[in-house]
Amino acid sequence: MTPTTATAPTNDPAGLSMAPPAGGLSSAEARVRIGASGPNTMPDTSAHPWRMALGKFWAPVPWMLEAAIVLQCALGKFLEAGIIAGLLVFNAALGLLQESRAQATLAALKSRLALSASVQRDGEWSIVPAADLVPGDVVKLSLGGVVAADMRLISGNVLLDHSMLTGESVPIEASAGAQTFAGALVRRGEAVAVVTATGARTRFGRTAELVRTAHVVSSEQKAVLLVVRNLAVFNGVVIAALIAYALFVQMPLADIVPLVLTAVLASIPVALPATFTLSAALGARALAARGVLSTRLTAVDEAGTMDVLCADKTGTLTCNALSVTTVLPMPGFGKPQVLTLAALASAEGSQDPVDTAIRTAAAGSVDANAPKLVKFTAFDPAKKMSEASATDSRGNLQRIVKGAFAVVAGLAEPSPTAADHAQALEGHGFRVMAVAAGDPGALKLVGLIALSDPPRADSAALVTELHGLGVRAVMVTGDAPATAAIVAHAVGLDGAICPPGPIPDSVKPEAFSVFAGVLPEDKYKLVKAFQQSGHIVGMCGDGANDAPALRQAQIGIAVSTATDVAKSAAGMVLTEPGLAGIVAAVKEGRVTFQRILTYTLNSILKKIVTALLLLFGLVMTGHAVLNPLLMVILMIAGDFLAMSLTTDNVDPSPSPNAWRIGNLTLAGGVLGVALLAFCTGGLAIGKFELDLGTDALRTLTFVILVFGSQATLYAIRQRRRMWGARPSLWLVLSSVTDVLIASILAIGGIAMTPLPAVTVAVVLAAAVAFAVVLDAAKIPIFAHLQIT
Repeated sequence: MTPTTATAPTNDPAGLSMAPPAGGLSSAEARVRIGASGPNTMPDTSAHPWRMALGKFWAPVPWMLEAAIVLQCALGKFLEAGIIAGLLVFNAALGLLQESRAQATLAALKSRLALSASVQRDGEWSIVPAADLVPGDVVKLSLGGVVAADMRLISGNVLLDHSMLTGESVPIEASAGAQTFAGALVRRGEAVAVVTATGARTRFGRTAELVRTAHVVSSEQKAVLLVVRNLAVFNGVVIAALIAYALFVQMPLADIVPLVLTAVLASIPVALPATFTLSAALGARALAARGVLSTRLTAVDEAGTMDVLCADKTGTLTCNALSVTTVLPMPGFGKPQVLTLAALASAEGSQDPVDTAIRTAAAGSVDANAPKLVKFTAFDPAKKMSEASATDSRGNLQRIVKGAFAVVAGLAEPSPTAADHAQALEGHGFRVMAVAAGDPGALKLVGLIALSDPPRADSAALVTELHGLGVRAVMVTGDAPATAAIVAHAVGLDGAICPPGPIPDSVKPEAFSVFAGVLPEDKYKLVKAFQQSGHIVGMCGDGANDAPALRQAQIGIAVSTATDVAKSAAGMVLTEPGLAGIVAAVKEGRVTFQRILTYTLNSILKKIVTALLLLFGLVMTGHAVLNPLLMVILMIAGDFLAMSLTTDNVDPSPSPNAWRIGNLTLAGGVLGVALLAFCTGGLAIGKFELDLGTDALRTLTFVILVFGSQATLYAIRQRRRMWGARPSLWLVLSSVTDVLIASILAIGGIAMTPLPAVTVAVVLAAAVAFAVVLDAAKIPIFAHLQIT
């Protein structure tokens, strides 16, 4: 494969068909143009801090808490209103704190890129910030520099690396008339170019616009909304039944209003959003220790639900660095001799990836008869070759040439088989260089060198382990199908290759293992197509061309060498070389998911039971068995202390997780029947056996709910027997705290009528026995409802 050569564009995107003025723009003209076109930067789309803060109070759970605050204030219960307001602020502050940390990290990542450019203004060359470039500026491109805007070359020759923009791993030779784009890297040479587009009008800018518009609702957001909706519908029916029964028995309005308020408070999963946030934050901290930085907290638990991973090839599955793959010597020559001669015709210390790869390979080969270098002539894009003069062991002068096969073969003696070998290697996606040497007037073809961008050492293991975890991996690349197929086979992606052409909207990940020759918008559309077929999609990439897909995917993963825009778009950034962080993210995501799942089930179960207990208690006693203050204490002691589940010791599931809120609600209802039976049984004993008064029955109901909820929590925290894994220290401490608070308040008569210590102890013993029974009953329920 000969080096790709950039061609002149068919149109002039900036309307700069005329040659730029001699000496470049004047400073005055540059000021006029920057006023018209704006700075050469991307618009800042980050949310304003105040908007982020206010957004924490605009969601279903905050709405319910805000309604409760209004009702409490209307009743003159300002203490209770203040406590609920504190819970609301705590929820918002926790979410805002974690998101702010992630945004600060992202800002630090963005600040790493501080581009400048060598520009000709007023007839003089000077270094200016890239943001000050305007269309029409004359810019010098030098070795190692980054192209700061879209440009058209007007003189010189350079080797341009567009891999971060297009996904093509092979650099292109560019000369006068060729177009290059913001973000490209100059690998070799020097050129002068005129700026044709800046800021949002560059190809990079159009990609950024796709990033800005890409959006997918996280499964966490969907789960919270569905839980709140289901609880609101169920508890709305219960509250209606409460009001109807209270009116039927002619309960005074002064008693009905607190009863309804208590029922409303009972239906709010107050700590659910905070638990999602805290659990994800703890998962993010664990991942950070393993070289995975989470820039969006939702990406942590999304990693546990991911069932498809779209992986870019260049720089993700591969090293994004050419290396010698095959050395094919011609008759009469050996591999060490081919590499040695090729190295002599390669620049030392160059950023040219071909020369670097050949010199690296030659360093491992020893040729005892290696010639001594006399003169080296660098690669000439016009001739498509480099050459060297050297003396052999006898002192004879040799000419050595290295370059495109067609050029080198034309200078050497004919070889009947070399052309077939070169064509076969190129057909397999390799870049082929030919080497010839000998007397200056009679060169012989020495051999062929095939180069490719090799897979990372851990890529094959990553794909195998992901398949073992139930995650299907597919390659998505802008490179040619032949090149992609070689890498795909090497890493274990041996399925079908999607044929060239538009990607069907109904495509499924099971159909193909490789999607090659795709544009940035194709990657974006492919991710959306997979999502529309019901998959939770991860996207792993490194270039600006991957950014829209990284943003659209539920979990976007940028590798450590990714561009700034890719890191900005991703939900996770691998901070260490290699791809082991992806497997770590999947496993940690599944641990996080299991913790959140347990808390969600526990919350659903308790909210259903508490609302029903108010109804059953009203029918049984003729009075409200809980008041708003006790309900607020239950919310604090129960909901918030149960957040310690985010630290629990759990095992990751062997397959991708999924939010089945309908099944979860059903499981909560079925298990809730058992807890409801426990609570109403205790309440009945207090009413009919112990003959407790109304206030004492409220205390008893409070104690039964606290102890019963703790028993339920330990019964459901594992999908198997509850003694299968030791609970975390924080979970044990929170449970002890919850039980102690309830016992002290109940026995001491604080904020409630006192109960005898013996009664409290008996309820606690009964709760322990209830936990053992419920633990056995939950296993077939979980299995039937696929709660794993």
